[in-house]
Amino acid sequence: MKTSIHHRISALLAGVLLVMPLAGCISIGRPFATQGVKSLTIGKANQSDVELIFGKPFRTGLQDGDVTWTFVNYKLRVFGPQCTQDLVVRFAPDGTVKSYAYNTSPEENCPKIN
Repeated sequence: MKTSIHHRISALLAGVLLVMPLAGCISIGRPFATQGVKSLTIGKANQSDVELIFGKPFRTGLQDGDVTWTFVNYKLRVFGPQCTQDLVVRFAPDGTVKSYAYNTSPEENCPKIN
């Protein structure tokens, strides 16, 4: 009898876990100050400036030997528009911004993501 109840509870839990994502959206990352992208000055802004404006990066890494920081705010919906924003900042060896790329979903899909 215990085995039967255990299987029923397991099946119910599995069903709930499968249905949960269909009910809403999945968030990856966190909101960041997208208006701050305009203040990134290549060769002048440094890692401290970037952290002050955007907070801690979602992910860090290396690109061709340069430190990179990635900021991500994704709202992925099962039904409806996908709302995504990401910023990748690449730093020169002296710690200043070497380059950056900011990408977002079309505004009509996601007018105010954060």
